[in-house]
Amino acid sequence: MRRKTIGDQELALLQYIGENEPASVGEVAAGFGEARGLARSTVLTMMERLRTKGYLQREQHEGVYRYQSTAEQQDVVNSAVGSFVEKTLQGSISPFVAWMSEKAEVSDNELAELEALVSRLQSQRRED
Repeated sequence: MRRKTIGDQELALLQYIGENEPASVGEVAAGFGEARGLARSTVLTMMERLRTKGYLQREQHEGVYRYQSTAEQQDVVNSAVGSFVEKTLQGSISPFVAWMSEKAEVSDNELAELEALVSRLQSQRRED
């Protein structure tokens, strides 16, 4: 089942919860929401939307709902990137690659990852 896409703020919230799970709405509002000027009710609404979309689950412990991720962080990021490429770049990765070539902060590790990805793509193309 393909999940619904999420926005930047939802992705940041999901990453925060993933690093601090299981977490209550109050904990997330204090640790994530306050720094961004978000009211507790806004954080609750975002968390419930993420639960409805299938990214969070909740269990009640001692009268308090505690939320945790249902997906691996990398899966969520991959989905967000895929959505960005399809919707914003109309499916073309060329603008993203051009942006990356101009970005001065590409680390040696990131460059090695990119080279490995290109090598894997070339291998897959040869197999087809």
